Amino acid sequence: MLKDAALDGHTNVHYSIVNYQSVVDSSHSLRLDAEFFHPDYLDIQRQLEKISSRRLIDFQVEIKHPKEIQRNYVDNGVLFLRAQNVRPLSIDLTSNPVYISEEDAERLKENTIHHKDILVTRTGANAGQCAIYLENRDAISSSHTFIVKSGDLNPFFLAIFLNTKYGTTLIERGRYGSTQPEIAPPFLYQIPMLVWDDLPSVIEKTYLQSKHLTELSKTRYIEAQTLLLAELGLADWQPKQQLTFVKNFSDTERAERIDADYFQPKYDEIVNTIKNYSEGWDTLENLATLKKCIEVGSKEYLETGVPFVRVSNLSPYEITQEKYISAELYAELTEHQPKQGEILLSKDATPGIAHYLREAPEKMIPAGGILRLKSKTDRIGNEYLTLVLNSILTQEQINRDVGGSVIFHWRPDQVAETVIPILSSEKQAEIEQKVLESFNLRKRAKDLLEHAKRTVEIAIEQNEQAAIDWLKSAI
Repeated sequence: MLKDAALDGHTNVHYSIVNYQSVVDSSHSLRLDAEFFHPDYLDIQRQLEKISSRRLIDFQVEIKHPKEIQRNYVDNGVLFLRAQNVRPLSIDLTSNPVYISEEDAERLKENTIHHKDILVTRTGANAGQCAIYLENRDAISSSHTFIVKSGDLNPFFLAIFLNTKYGTTLIERGRYGSTQPEIAPPFLYQIPMLVWDDLPSVIEKTYLQSKHLTELSKTRYIEAQTLLLAELGLADWQPKQQLTFVKNFSDTERAERIDADYFQPKYDEIVNTIKNYSEGWDTLENLATLKKCIEVGSKEYLETGVPFVRVSNLSPYEITQEKYISAELYAELTEHQPKQGEILLSKDATPGIAHYLREAPEKMIPAGGILRLKSKTDRIGNEYLTLVLNSILTQEQINRDVGGSVIFHWRPDQVAETVIPILSSEKQAEIEQKVLESFNLRKRAKDLLEHAKRTVEIAIEQNEQAAIDWLKSAI
């Protein structure tokens, strides 16, 4: 008998009775801990085995564990995917993508990710999160992510199944280690896999429709940025790094900087274009209040609780969850709870990522590398301001301010002095309409993936036809 006890005001004891052969059959490493044989895990295992006795390994699935070398990132090269890029059913390339040289990529060619490979995070609090890689270029994976080749299985169906409550629960069962949880390939190979006639192709079609909507969303956002740059006469502008140029000593005194990169003419081009814009401009501190968030320290991190949002969790489109803090600590820090209508803006590590909270956010505490911005004027819309902060206009000002730093840190006083063009209300409205279209398309894309997950769950709980009928009615 294996017991798993929990205390919630009183003691609840869950137990499973298993024989030694069950231990041998269920665990590649002869795990004897009660958590592995928790009744909830065993119930799901039995439910799936009633439908099919076949496992991932029976479908020629291959799980590759990438190797590691000393990482040296470059500005242009081969895309290098880290665990932080892998989210449930999403490969996130919107914030801080990194690249390695062709030479390093060749040394890591066994880590190559191909179109339709499935990536599964191997370690950390998010171990087990997975998504299908649908980019049209190969990439290299870090050692913290498994590369899964679907073999005889439809890769879209496999990716969706692994993200259902059944798949995620079984992956969670295979995690081991408390400080830095990990997942072992031998366990993944033993996950029960279901066989359906028509469902995989239906799921693939839904997945691809979601991908199409996501691409449309990106297009609308690019159109919004293009409208902004065109209004300033910068639609075709490309930053050029000059080897030589002349500046006055008085310029260095005013800037309190003497490094050559700060005075690159390309930065003056951006700033002067904004300041010469006919409709006007202003500094960010005159348009919005800036409030620092807070660090809690890694010792406060939990696997569940109230989300603690770090820069790596921030993108223009969404806020992901990775680290958590206790409800008690959250109660002490409620003054740092973001509010609807605010903009979260990163200032450290990857400065210049802005996310607008157009709806009331759930409970969360942003990290110290993030600022909370709140508009204090009706001269500029929040959607528009967020777009400007995510644009090349702001990014080039950031590059000027943080250039030469080993660890990027955009000081609050530098953030405050960022210059922002003030377009006419009509032009702002036109840009904001594109932004809203972009986010509505992205929401529809995410809804489709949620529908696909639920469809697979209904097939397990009822039957294939009931699941397909439900999906047709839902979309």
